[in-house]
Amino acid sequence: MTTADHYLSLAVSKSNFFSLDVVKHYFNNFDWDGTISSILQTIGSLLLVSILFLLVYLIGKKLIKRTFNSKKENKASRFSENRKATIYTLSLNIFHYAVLFFYLYAILSILGVPVGTLITGAGIMSVALGLGAQGFVTDIVTGFFILLEEQFSVGEYVKLGEVRGTIHAIGLRTTQILGDDGALHFIPNRSITVVSNFSRNDMRALIDIRIDPNKDIQEMERIISEVNEKLVPEYDEITQSPQVLGTVDTGDGNLVLRVTIYTKNGAQASIQRDFLSAYLAALTNAGFKIPTSPVNLSNSK
Repeated sequence: MTTADHYLSLAVSKSNFFSLDVVKHYFNNFDWDGTISSILQTIGSLLLVSILFLLVYLIGKKLIKRTFNSKKENKASRFSENRKATIYTLSLNIFHYAVLFFYLYAILSILGVPVGTLITGAGIMSVALGLGAQGFVTDIVTGFFILLEEQFSVGEYVKLGEVRGTIHAIGLRTTQILGDDGALHFIPNRSITVVSNFSRNDMRALIDIRIDPNKDIQEMERIISEVNEKLVPEYDEITQSPQVLGTVDTGDGNLVLRVTIYTKNGAQASIQRDFLSAYLAALTNAGFKIPTSPVNLSNSK
């Protein structure tokens, strides 16, 4: 071994000894009791705060539910059931976000995170956050205007854009709509631009029956009128008696006999099917040869 190697070996040995000595000195002088006590105290505070906010959340939900249940029992209330259900779901939504915000604030404070400094410093990133949260804010504002203007309520049958179905819930950010096929659609409130509400007015069932060119049209109208006189008393949902509008050109080379029936909202489809079936059966028994009839449904105006 050369002299240089000898000195290098001594230097490494001294360095290792020094490192071990520093580590040993650190562990011997470390306040283990204070650190463990601080950790246990923090864990205890986190558990206590979590239990407290859980109780607040459960009790708050129960109070909100009891409040709205008492309003449902109040028959003199000026709010409809759908309106109450809408305000109820929105109240739960707001309460949920409020409790979550204060819970996170308390947790960060216990962990020693300077929440106040973070909130103050957030002004520096306000532009960036504003751009990122622009859609979120728009969702909330639009949701409040939907509720304020009573565009639709929970339980109503509507068409939002291309989605048609029953309103399941209205939240701060999204509106949930249960489609005709059973799918639950979550629509951001900012995406709701055109609302077609089918649950506010009487609906119109529009029935077109193709004409048999070999038969008398007046005879066809007479048979349909007889069917109307027989079926109308069986349906309380009919708000206006059926009207035979006469012969109409559908624009595709077909002449049809058009009948309109106004019903309560939600009943137009079933009444349309029943009356169409009765019309076809009566006309067939009278010797009419009727092709498959086109059917249209539209809301009253």
